[in-house]
Amino acid sequence: VQLQAFGGGLVQAGGSLRLSCAASGRTISSYVIAWFRQAPTKEREFVAAIGKYGTTSYADSVKGRFTISRDNAESLVYLQVDNLKPEDTAVYYCAARNSMLGVANPRQYDYWGQGTLVTVSS
Repeated sequence: VQLQAFGGGLVQAGGSLRLSCAASGRTISSYVIAWFRQAPTKEREFVAAIGKYGTTSYADSVKGRFTISRDNAESLVYLQVDNLKPEDTAVYYCAARNSMLGVANPRQYDYWGQGTLVTVSS
C-alpha cells in the first residue's frame, strides 16, 4: 500500500487543521493506520492510531485535542488537530500495519507516507 499525507500548514496557536492520509494500491480498511510526528532534533513520536474496526489510541500529549477517524470507502484516514500549540510543530507522517499490538512503536510499521509539515506560531 502507498500512503500520502497532506493537509499541513502554518497556523496560529489555538487554531485547527485537518490532516489526511490517502491510501492507494490496497484498500485502507485492511490496515491499522497511525499518525506519528517528528520535530527538528527529536525522535519520531506516536500521535494516534485507528484500528480496522475503529478502535482508537492517542498519545497523552494530544488527548482531547486531536481526533483520528477513517473513511474506508474513500481510503482516507483523518487527523483533526484542534487547539494547536507551538510544541505541536513537526512533520506529521501516516503509517500502516496489520495489528494494534505495540501501536506506538514506529518500528512496527511496514508502510509510511512522506509527511506533511505543521507549523504552529505563538
